[in-house]
Amino acid sequence: MKPDILIKRFRKKIQRGKAFYGPFMKTGDPMFVEIAGLAGFDFAILDMEHGPVSLQEQQNNVRAAVARDILPIIRVNDLSENSIGSALDIGACGIQVPQIANAEEAKCVVDYARFYPYGKRGVCRFVRAADYSAKDRNKYFQESKDIIIVIQIEGREAIEDLDNILQVKGIDIIFIGPYDLSQSLGVPGQIDNPVVVNEIKKITKKAKLSGKTIGTFVDQLSYIHFWKKYGIKYLSYNTDAGIFMEACKNIIDNINKKQSD
Repeated sequence: MKPDILIKRFRKKIQRGKAFYGPFMKTGDPMFVEIAGLAGFDFAILDMEHGPVSLQEQQNNVRAAVARDILPIIRVNDLSENSIGSALDIGACGIQVPQIANAEEAKCVVDYARFYPYGKRGVCRFVRAADYSAKDRNKYFQESKDIIIVIQIEGREAIEDLDNILQVKGIDIIFIGPYDLSQSLGVPGQIDNPVVVNEIKKITKKAKLSGKTIGTFVDQLSYIHFWKKYGIKYLSYNTDAGIFMEACKNIIDNINKKQSD
């Protein structure tokens, strides 16, 4: 499926208020991205913040995602014009930017991700996203307005400036990072701590009133159903590594159980 069609399909789900699911992918092997698509996930967050994957390897992950009809979103490692532009140049259908602290930073994300008049992204047509210059330049520039933009809210400073962040135009999804949020709230790693849960509920309620789609990360299936009840739609279930670990443990547990019977 072509990237523009993948993006349109994803946007329709957002508009209809549908929930959608995808893992964080830390792999440099496109096989796992393909498997996620074949399994039926809606999106894959190709991780460059906490993953060891190079930009060149990530380009093949993007190809794998598009080939298997799963939306490739690259989580960049920082808020910089180069990080965002490079991720989009290799064909990502969206970007996810961590550690956004205020409205000014949120505006920068939009500027770096979209071409004029929607932003100020650096222009180069000789990249994969522009079919290496084969794509009509006007179409290429115009399509930048459709790129999915996700920003991560995960600290006290962002919470304090949330009202202003929610007013920034061009942001599609507000993603609440539970682990970094738990650390910011003084209970590192305790994402089910009432302090963290209540803060996520407050952020979600406020973001919903502004018309924004909200997302978060969960590493237990029960959390998906819990947060769906509160209106969180963009749900990232675990990482490729975490899913593989779960599967391996389940296999060994089943083997040991049968041996003891």
